Amino acid sequence: MSLEYAIEYPCKMRRQYDEPALRAFGRTGSIISRLIGDSVEGTRPPSVESIEFTSRFSPDIEKTEEIAEFCRTSCPACLEPDARVLSTLTAREPIGCLGRINYPIDSRFEHFVADRLQLLYDTTAPAAWPRLLHVLADPESPFDGEVTKELRRVTTDDGLRFFELRLPIDLARHAVRLNTDCVFDLLSGFGATDGGKSGYQRELPVLALADYGEFLGALLERNLDADELNRIRSPSASFRQYVRFLQAVRRAETLKVRLLLD
Repeated sequence: MSLEYAIEYPCKMRRQYDEPALRAFGRTGSIISRLIGDSVEGTRPPSVESIEFTSRFSPDIEKTEEIAEFCRTSCPACLEPDARVLSTLTAREPIGCLGRINYPIDSRFEHFVADRLQLLYDTTAPAAWPRLLHVLADPESPFDGEVTKELRRVTTDDGLRFFELRLPIDLARHAVRLNTDCVFDLLSGFGATDGGKSGYQRELPVLALADYGEFLGALLERNLDADELNRIRSPSASFRQYVRFLQAVRRAETLKVRLLLD
């Protein structure tokens, strides 16, 4: 269960395969990469089930490898792992313009987001705030946290959840009306302008990408020293995945294309 995203760059592979097909190939390739990676790194030997899974999806794996080779050698939308988190990435994405943020969002990352947002409010003059922070602070903000609030109540039949924490983290002082539900509402983007024809129901439109990059950069990078970075990146898969998401936002902005979400 994950939030999946795609940089909608009109490359050769997108002309050959439609968006749902690319998404399916990417999902299969990511699973296989994790299975192979665990075996290579000695985390665990390949199970009978993983071998059977690999064999059953071998045609899709061959297509995924073809696409992945094109991504690595020819496509400007291909995301390379961030050098700061390369050694601790848990999500392997063979198709470089695709990515995912796995649920549940871990509690360490949510506490990190709350602390960083509180710090922005407390130590930065409003004139220097990211534009999206002004949107969050507006009493009429559309990002009121209600969507994420509903997601927190969901537990699937398999016992899976969208967030580790049952309740959002409230901010204090001048930011008292905000909580982390508001932030995750904002990060879920907007309804897709094509009505979901691409297979993705939400998007970050081109005009919003710079603002999202600025906001995420302030949360995930600004004035973050090496010790702080090490404390959050090792235990928090969500942090590492949102760092890659920030890369995707910036790459989509550079290429002047939408970032699709679902």
